[in-house]
Amino acid sequence: MIQTIDLRGRHLNRSELATAIPRPIVDVSVASEAAHTLIEEVRTSGSHALFEQAERLDKVRPAAIRVPEHEIDGAVQRLDPAVREALTASIDRVRRATAAQVPPERRTQMAPGASIVQRWQPVERVGLYVPGGKAVYPSSVIMNAVPAQVAGVRSIALASPAQRDFDGGVHPTILGAAGLLGIDEVYAMGGAGAIGAFAYGVPDLGLDAVDVVTGPGNIYVAAAKRLVRGQVGIDAEAGTTEILVIADGTANPRFVAADLISQAEHDEAAASVLVTDSPALARDVISELDRLAAETSNAERVKIALGGPQSAIVLVSDLVDAAEFSNAYGPEHLEIQTHEPEGTLQHITSAGAIFVGPYSPVSLGDYLAGSNHVLPTGGQARFASGLGAYTFLRPQQVIEYDRDSLEAVSAPIVDLSDAERLPAHGEAVTVRFDA
Repeated sequence: MIQTIDLRGRHLNRSELATAIPRPIVDVSVASEAAHTLIEEVRTSGSHALFEQAERLDKVRPAAIRVPEHEIDGAVQRLDPAVREALTASIDRVRRATAAQVPPERRTQMAPGASIVQRWQPVERVGLYVPGGKAVYPSSVIMNAVPAQVAGVRSIALASPAQRDFDGGVHPTILGAAGLLGIDEVYAMGGAGAIGAFAYGVPDLGLDAVDVVTGPGNIYVAAAKRLVRGQVGIDAEAGTTEILVIADGTANPRFVAADLISQAEHDEAAASVLVTDSPALARDVISELDRLAAETSNAERVKIALGGPQSAIVLVSDLVDAAEFSNAYGPEHLEIQTHEPEGTLQHITSAGAIFVGPYSPVSLGDYLAGSNHVLPTGGQARFASGLGAYTFLRPQQVIEYDRDSLEAVSAPIVDLSDAERLPAHGEAVTVRFDA
């Protein structure tokens, strides 16, 4: 079912590791032309284009693009009590963990009368995208909205595709989650068109353009976010989910297999990778995968994902090599199930979120750990982070010098401005001290 890649005894450099990494055969650029067309349709035709795209792509026409507030309130009231309790607990945990991501204002006194204040200002307005498709993601409402709220964003809009099963409305559980968070601006729109609507606004809907767009989606959503970057800020071009597990011979093979399957059920292109120095564990995990995958509800999807080029069991010589492979991969989710996980952790530099020990599965982070599950995929963890309050914050420096403190540095300013052949820079300082 799942391929095995044997790297034992091989000392690969960074470039060689990159070629050994299993990846899905997905290229966001191939969706760019279609995404560009959908965005331009919305820019030129507004809500008419959104209705037409819903009919063509989601196979249903919404009664309205903007969801009336009474429908959001009703969705909250109709939430299953157990689901509502779970959502409320998740909101509380994510809110508490995210609060640590807002830096305090700091003042640096350069000299008497000369200071720089570092402050973090939230953007004014954000658009949050919550996908539809193969699953329902009320948890993604929380993971997107709570960091924006903690950061202090004043205006939050949410979009999710129209659902055929609900007469063209947004899925009621997503609406209920939005309502619990106090979000009353919700739109039944999806895909690249929704990203374009957020980036450029839709005047005939009263939808104002946003400053930042966040949230996961399919390849067309990722392509659209790439296209509007610069017009608005984005979190990342989130692709299909991925999990990499570093495990040794002490790991429970059933736990490892269950965790690989948990992410494989998301999508046929989802990536599940085990990196181990134990051939015995590898054999046991393969056996457990065969058994557990056949028993799960989404067995066919799991089978395709595990059998794809993006999933593999990778054999390495030792756990240091395992960490090097993981760093080159830059996984969205990294699990460490080893005898001394802290020892392995100290070698890890690149991962979206790291789950340490046998009782910290990725599923915990998906819902109730308090961490955020909107994370970089496709190797972007090598240079990017997951979504957090900082996604919606901009660092600003506030500079204040009095007359004496400016005069004290005026000469070196003139020296540097002359060296750069920009004398007016220096003159803007010396003019303040002319007799």
